[in-house]
Amino acid sequence: MQRDIRSLDLNLLKALDALLDERSVTRAAARLSLTQPAVSGMLTRLREAFGDPLFVRAQRGIVPTTRALELARPVKSMLEEIERLLQPDGFDPATATLTVSIAATDYALRTLIVPFLAALRVQAPGIRLAVHPVDDLQVNAALETGTLDMAILTPETTSPGLHSHPLYDEQYVCALRHDHPALADGTLTLEHFCALEHAMVSYAGGGFRGVTDEALARIGRERRVTVSVTSFLVLPEILRESDLISVVPKRLIKPSEGLTLVSPPLDITGFSKVLAWHERTHRDAARIWLRTLLTQSL
Repeated sequence: MQRDIRSLDLNLLKALDALLDERSVTRAAARLSLTQPAVSGMLTRLREAFGDPLFVRAQRGIVPTTRALELARPVKSMLEEIERLLQPDGFDPATATLTVSIAATDYALRTLIVPFLAALRVQAPGIRLAVHPVDDLQVNAALETGTLDMAILTPETTSPGLHSHPLYDEQYVCALRHDHPALADGTLTLEHFCALEHAMVSYAGGGFRGVTDEALARIGRERRVTVSVTSFLVLPEILRESDLISVVPKRLIKPSEGLTLVSPPLDITGFSKVLAWHERTHRDAARIWLRTLLTQSL
């Protein structure tokens, strides 16, 4: 049966792309800023245009047919090409009005996003910044679909299919309040370090073991972790108000926070941070400028 291209407009293709990504009429409608009945009507028109059901109901949302899956890549590529055609030749940050989405841990939020935001407000006041938590299982898909523009990750968690730029290498230090009894002798021995009560950050919640414990285990020692929190942001306050000690990334603690930083009495492997993004935004003038500004804000 001959299909008439005049019956297929750009909005239908955008709806198809959203439905393929979200696998839910409700979520697709929210993404497109449309009502659910409107998207249902667009799906009906898509089915007529392609002569295929395209999606069937499942226990959770909808499942694409084989024909819909065949259409996924060419439709996304077509929409990206159209988006590039509609973009202006240049990018002026002073007059730009767009929203940029970045995935970052609360550690990266403090060490990277805060200075980036300060620079952004001065140079591009019309750009909005949305920060999302890092979900290792979903970050690649989010970058591919455009839900995220960038993600601050480690080299180990960055997919080979993504573009990336190194940001910095981080090392661990011991943080404790200025008048902590452990500082009385001026040094922190391994014996004292292991005897003290420790606080640590466990993103998943409830964890009492980390890279410090692995380093101690290699030399046949262990420490006493008595407090586990899910965020780095609350840790300085906990340390100021107690005799707890914590092994933290050096960039996390600021000199004005009433805490002293000393070197751990053993070798603890540090980590690196990279900025990652997808090919779909690699050549976008606005995103290139934003990536450059973030790397220069360190």
